[in-house]
Amino acid sequence: MKVLVADDHPLLREALGQVLRELDTGLVLREAADGLAVRRCLAEDADLDLILLDLCLPSVRGLELFEAIRRDYPMLPVVVLSGLDDVKTVRAVLAGGALGFIPKSSSHAVMLNALRLILAGGRYLPPELIAPALDRDALASTGSTRAPLSVTDLGLTERQREVLVHLAQGRSNKEICRKLGLAEPTVKIHVSAILKALDVRTRTQAVVRINELGLRLDEPMQAATGEAPRGH
Repeated sequence: MKVLVADDHPLLREALGQVLRELDTGLVLREAADGLAVRRCLAEDADLDLILLDLCLPSVRGLELFEAIRRDYPMLPVVVLSGLDDVKTVRAVLAGGALGFIPKSSSHAVMLNALRLILAGGRYLPPELIAPALDRDALASTGSTRAPLSVTDLGLTERQREVLVHLAQGRSNKEICRKLGLAEPTVKIHVSAILKALDVRTRTQAVVRINELGLRLDEPMQAATGEAPRGH
């Protein structure tokens, strides 16, 4: 696998290299610290499997470089890695054909799972951005006026929604236990119920399905149904 990591922070490039090597020990890693280096790298060799692109590179204004890459190299898979995680920016890169949007604040585990999902053919967005970034686009592309699905539509409980949020962020069962104060067997039961409700077998497939459905993870059941949250 040949990947170009475009970011002006050496430590982040190093961290991303470590993540990518966990996915492919035969990784060929190319690095660029500014917009000019990215353009030079692509001019020399555009035969890449993926480019991880920071939107705030030196010598680049806004989405200028992203848009140029999509125009000049339309078959090149691009994933945006950025500290700019406002909805307007997310919508712009998705509309421009990015395969995913990974905030720089993401943990090692989240980045690993996000890239694994993307390389498996999926599309990654952090759960808190999925609904605002995709709902209108999905409705516009289908011409549908149906509201996006919520956890209530899938028959999930409020606690299962909370587990699903953490699952979609790439956290393990043990990490979810610590975050929610639950026993590991309880989390396993909730995860099994979530996978069944989404009609998938794996966590990676679950994140893909969340994106496909435009599933709202930011809507607690008490807001949607008037019910109080359940503990388990």
